Amino acid sequence: MVSRVRYAAVLHEFLFANRAAIIARTRAKVALRAAPRATEAELESGIPIFLDQLIEALRSPNAASDAIVKSASNHGRDLLKRGFTIAQVVYDYGDVCQAVTELAAETEASITADEFHAFNGCLDDAIAQAVTEYTRRREQSITAQGAERLGDLAHELRNALGAAMLSFHTLKTGSVGLGGSTSALLDRSLRRLSTLIDSTVTQVRLESSSMSTERVSLHQFIEEIEVVAAMEANARGLALSVLPVPAGIEVKVDRELLAGAVTNLIQNALKFTRPGGRVSIKAAAAKGRVCIDVEDECGGLGPGKAEELFRPFEQRGLDRSGLGLGLSISRRSVEAIGGHIRVRDIAGVGCVFTVDLPQI
Repeated sequence: MVSRVRYAAVLHEFLFANRAAIIARTRAKVALRAAPRATEAELESGIPIFLDQLIEALRSPNAASDAIVKSASNHGRDLLKRGFTIAQVVYDYGDVCQAVTELAAETEASITADEFHAFNGCLDDAIAQAVTEYTRRREQSITAQGAERLGDLAHELRNALGAAMLSFHTLKTGSVGLGGSTSALLDRSLRRLSTLIDSTVTQVRLESSSMSTERVSLHQFIEEIEVVAAMEANARGLALSVLPVPAGIEVKVDRELLAGAVTNLIQNALKFTRPGGRVSIKAAAAKGRVCIDVEDECGGLGPGKAEELFRPFEQRGLDRSGLGLGLSISRRSVEAIGGHIRVRDIAGVGCVFTVDLPQI
């Protein structure tokens, strides 16, 4: 971030001095774009918003990063209100970038390669933050409308896939680096897509009552779960601890429903565990019951909050991504296969979710 701060003043001066020319040039590019097709609102008011956001982000050299986050978040929220699509967000940022680059070359502006690198870094952060805020607001609006049906989940699948595809497209152009915010957005979108697919599959099985029970080895089941959980934990910079499961322990369940329920619990634990923390998974059998524990380090729950977590659309913590259906689906899935879920609060540390099933 040091290089971005160092060159913020120069970039701000160039953008501010050439605002009208950049807007006109960008409008011309957007108007000629085949897809996504430009709208009147996008041309008249959208383009100035994109550029003014960057100018504002670079106005204060000592707070450029915070300004980008704040202004891009506001921008993403405004785009949703105005009816813009995610594609318009990403492509319009790209058109602004091209317009600035072309104008700088034509006017022989004294902007160095390092300065353009800093500028592209700002664009990278702005794209990722605006799209993230847009998606979050979109999810919240659907939640507020009481979206519970599979059609709403399918819509979120399209949103996540769209964000992932557009992030990849931006990376493929080479205008931003693989280690930047757009790359991180692609990673989050793919993981979000995976979560939505798992939820949708589980919902379908629950809605259709198309369960198929089979004998499931707990040892093999936990091994399979660990592979995916380890990748997720690594992506989030968290430690994952999985205790060995003794051989010979079996349950008779619908494997897909159990996998969906446990996966949801693990993803929930990884999502809310504090940075640098640990998520632990253990499974054991005793007195004719099989228990799978998922322990996180979320900081603990307040008094009386445990049961609220299982309500549809209930979310905890500062991360509001998703629809808040994961724990509700987990409970329904486990109950459908003859078990139940309970949660135990460890004050100031975290909580332990337990899947309790009959042993065979």
